[in-house]
Order: sequence, then structure tokens, then C-alpha cells
Amino acid sequence: MTPLTPAPDTQRMARLAGLLYLVVIVTGLGAELALRGPLIDLGDAEATAAHIRAAPGTFRLALAADLAMALCDAGLAILLYLIFRAVAPGLALAAMVFRLIQTVLIAANLLALVTAWLVLTRADSLAGAPALALVFLDLHGHGYDLGLVFFGVNSLLMGWLVSRSGVIARLFGAGLALAGLVYLIGSGLRFFAPDWAAAFAPAYAITILAEAAFCLRLLARPLAVTAPAPA
Repeated sequence: MTPLTPAPDTQRMARLAGLLYLVVIVTGLGAELALRGPLIDLGDAEATAAHIRAAPGTFRLALAADLAMALCDAGLAILLYLIFRAVAPGLALAAMVFRLIQTVLIAANLLALVTAWLVLTRADSLAGAPALALVFLDLHGHGYDLGLVFFGVNSLLMGWLVSRSGVIARLFGAGLALAGLVYLIGSGLRFFAPDWAAAFAPAYAITILAEAAFCLRLLARPLAVTAPAPA
């Protein structure tokens, strides 16, 4: 590896990227697992409707957390491109584009949650309101997984970039690449073999560990990206 002279603000960009990544992880997991997850049972429309109507603040807070995640993720995509473009400009740009596509899909998909909320709060006279709302909640889940297809590709590219950077241990790059495979397989199962999706769900722990480790690496130590030595 041939070291490059890092831009004066490279360290600040890396730390800011780590901070944004931390916000993305906390808000993403918080919205899906801690806030919205306990309210939704895709097998029971009436119970789900009752839970959401009883906890409107929690449901709205989950929406706010998802929106914050999307905003931070957009900034993170740009920062990671700026940091790792010295390794391979084309692949760094591709990684940024795939991550931004994921961000746009997830942000736009929040409309499914808003629609479910409107159905439950403004269509009380409709006997089928809970069932209709549950369809939109399920649509949100599928839309999220569609975004993760593009994020899976991003993670594979970032895994390669990190491994080739020369300043971050290859283990972090391998972790991101493995996370990308998990995202791609998990989303594929959601769309094409849904009966197997639940059995595969524990594998997502790999993605949390890999991304959290990379986030902490960005925050913990100075970063000076290198370029591959010429052949």
C-alpha cells in the first residue's frame, strides 16, 4: 500500500461519519425493535390496531426516529465516499449511490406507516380498517427489505474498500462484506421464500455486530486512508 497524504479534515470526516453511523444504528434499531415492534403483530390486525391507537406517541416517535436515521444515513453515505474515494474512486462512488438508493427507498416507504396511521385514526367507521392498516404495515416491512437489497450491495463494496484501505484491519472489511451477504439473503427470502425468512432472522445479529464494530473504529482512532500500490 502506498500512503496518501490525507486531507486536513480527513480525521474530522471520519469522526463525524462514526457519529452519524452511531445515530443510524441507535435510531434504526430503536424505531424497529423498541418502539414499533411491540405494537405490531402481523398475525392479529385487531390487536395491532388497538396497540397503535393506545400508544400514538410511541408510533409517531418511531416515525421520527426512522426519519432521523434516513437523514443521517444520507450524510454518512457522502462522508464515506469522501473518505474512501482514494482507494478506488469508481467503487466508492458506486457504494455511495447504492447507499443513497437504500436511504431514499426507506424514507419514501415511511408513507406506508403514515397511511396505516391515517386508516386507523380516520376510518373508525370502516369495519375493515384494522385489516387494511395491517396491509400497509406489512408493505412497510417489504419496502424496508427492498431498501436492504441496495444496502447489501453497498456493504459488499464497502467491505472491499475498507479491506484495501490499508489503515483499517481487514477483519472490519470482512465483517461488512458478510453483513452485505446477510442483507441480500434475508431480503431475497422475504420476497421469494417467505416461509424461511423467520428461521434466517437470527443471522441479522451479524449485521449489527459488523456495523457497530466499524462505527466504533471510525470513532476510536485517527484514520489516514491509503491507496493500493501500483501493479
